[in-house]
Amino acid sequence: QVQLVESGGGLVQAGGSLTLSCVASGSIFSINPMGWGRQAPGKERELVATISSGGYRGYADSVKGRFTIVRDNSKNTVYLQMNSLKPEDTAVYYCTTGRPPLRVGAGYWGQGTQVTVSS
Repeated sequence: QVQLVESGGGLVQAGGSLTLSCVASGSIFSINPMGWGRQAPGKERELVATISSGGYRGYADSVKGRFTIVRDNSKNTVYLQMNSLKPEDTAVYYCTTGRPPLRVGAGYWGQGTQVTVSS
């Protein structure tokens, strides 16, 4: 069984920064891709950032250049560094892992952490 626990969400002004953390338990962390998804009110959940076991990163166009995903296998932790935040980034952010390719509706997901960006 895999458990994912997110932290680091909060309220920030537009243009500000936040770093989310996700600690994973279970033996698959180091060999599986990790990712972050988000779900805004009234919208479908979407993947915004992924990182492979080898460190290859992928980003949604909406966050490219502003968000950075980092993993630390020694700590079973994945981070999402978010800069230049916009009100449209407001959402619940979820950590995910599983067999590649990561996708919404499959794999393991955490409980989420709320990010609110005020204008």
